[in-house]
Amino acid sequence: MMKRLTTALTAMALCAAGGIAGAQQPAAPQAPAAVAQPGTGRVERLADFPSLHVKARHIDVWRPADYDPAKRYRVLYMHDGQNLFDGRLNWTGKSWQADAAADRLMRAGRIADTIIVGIWNTGVERYAEYYPEKFLAFAPDAVRREYVEVASNGRSKGDAYLRFIVDELKPAIDRRYATKPGPESTFIAGSSMGGLISIYALAEYPQVFGGAAGLSTHWVGKPTAWGRERVRNAALPLAAMIYLSQKLPPAGHHRIYTDRGDDWLDSLYAPAHLVVGEVLRDRGYTAADAMTQVLPGTGHNEADWAARLDAVLLFLMGPR
Repeated sequence: MMKRLTTALTAMALCAAGGIAGAQQPAAPQAPAAVAQPGTGRVERLADFPSLHVKARHIDVWRPADYDPAKRYRVLYMHDGQNLFDGRLNWTGKSWQADAAADRLMRAGRIADTIIVGIWNTGVERYAEYYPEKFLAFAPDAVRREYVEVASNGRSKGDAYLRFIVDELKPAIDRRYATKPGPESTFIAGSSMGGLISIYALAEYPQVFGGAAGLSTHWVGKPTAWGRERVRNAALPLAAMIYLSQKLPPAGHHRIYTDRGDDWLDSLYAPAHLVVGEVLRDRGYTAADAMTQVLPGTGHNEADWAARLDAVLLFLMGPR
């Protein structure tokens, strides 16, 4: 399996689509005092939520307009929480409009009652926290050292970030809100690096999460500010595929979604995106529990992720 993955991914990486280098997303701005004002429902902020594992950060919890403590709600954990509900909190001025997508699907009876937990990123720690730590065990020494020392500011924190979510945040959410705490009602999703850490979370904690979604999953791993030729690589995608081929939970109890567009950055994901489909097949996943999408004409931005979020949530959280 490892030899086949190595040959396939390395060959395809040499054929990655062309494009021009883009700019890295700026570090997250200083946290504004304002709480997100969603188009529907209500956001409650758990400000500077503390952790023994990672830096404190805001948690924005979206509840539907008819939230009723007498009910029980599924929970969707999402990364880059400042980008989810209100474009004024995001440097791009755009949001995922995650509240609107969830509200539409719930009103139509297509997904069960759900709350969304938006976990803010901390800017400079984003690559350290969002890159799956155990992927690096399968990367060459030089690649691993570069990622830890340069992209991760000297320390990989992916496992610590997941411990924060699983051991600290989730118990607090389950105490504070009317949730269904089991894995069949607990999901995790994100875009780009947030897609990587979501799929990793499912592999590391299959007893906690029932499904994971990665939109424009950043398989190449490296910061976009490094430029196209330095970002483009086979080593980190290959490391990811080897890890997933060994650690993804067997099919039958989980759902996995991953996609890519075709702008310059998303085009670099093409080799790994093809191989992850093969990894899922080898692990027994079928169209019923895994979806790998290519979405021509879409890019790496909140507007495009918002446009397809209904379909993502329906696959991830819809009736089985």
